[in-house]
Amino acid sequence: MKQIKSKKALISILLTLGILVLALNGCAKTKLEGEIQIDGSSTVFPITEAVAEEFGAEYPDVKVIVGVSGTGGGFKKFIAKETDISAASRPIKTEEAANAKAAGVEYIELKIAFDGLSVMVNPENTWVDYLTVEELKMIWQPDSTVKTWKDVRTEWPDEQIKLYAPGTDSGTFDYFTEVINGKSGAMRSDYIGSEDDNILVQGIAGDKNSLGFFGFAYYEENMDKLKIVPIDGGNGSVTPTFDTIKNGDYSPLSRPLFLYVNKASLEKEEVKEFLLFYLNNAKTIIPEVGYVLLPDDYYTTGIDSLK
Repeated sequence: MKQIKSKKALISILLTLGILVLALNGCAKTKLEGEIQIDGSSTVFPITEAVAEEFGAEYPDVKVIVGVSGTGGGFKKFIAKETDISAASRPIKTEEAANAKAAGVEYIELKIAFDGLSVMVNPENTWVDYLTVEELKMIWQPDSTVKTWKDVRTEWPDEQIKLYAPGTDSGTFDYFTEVINGKSGAMRSDYIGSEDDNILVQGIAGDKNSLGFFGFAYYEENMDKLKIVPIDGGNGSVTPTFDTIKNGDYSPLSRPLFLYVNKASLEKEEVKEFLLFYLNNAKTIIPEVGYVLLPDDYYTTGIDSLK
């Protein structure tokens, strides 16, 4: 009888331990729910959208809203505390940082990928073999007198160039004007602009004499509709590819991409888990959507700063 009682006692203890283990496991992975507001760069959008989709499969009760209002527009919402995370295709400007401080917004900057700002023409364009940085400036500077291809090189056709570029709230616009024209925002006004890169793709694809620029990933998505232009930054013409963007050969149009996160938003578990998920899955997702990975230590440092 004593042996039976001891067995029953042992079974009772094991059952109790099993229930405790299950309870602890349930606590270890808290059910996440809530809403995450993200806005900003159209260049960063495809990465964030892909991460949000994968995150949503694992945490279906968290609603991740990803908007596109350009890097500058995203920072305005971020400073106004309308968003938790701001996506940017350039670093935050001094004035924006000062406005954030005045509004009581403390933030963490996370570098997430490399992008190569790419120059495009229509596939029917048979004469543009490459462009120099000086020629790009001649075309795009505020006081440009370039109207036709012949104005760029005398052997090119006497056909009017139709220009397409990101809108003024775009970080791509800021980056291009600073690197090519020497001042952020300095640009001729007679071009078709849009914060939506897909509109630029359609415009360039539909006009033989078009010229425009946007992020490399959008070229990757639409290479059957566009012709990419090698750029000579002073050491010979270089075509943007994953390798030339990552190793810096594609200069001066290679650039890092960023996320800015409000420190106050990190108090929400769903925001913190989303960003950790973002960085932990970067190696898989970023190349899949056409962008170039940073060295591993960037992601490790980002994860450490969040923790």
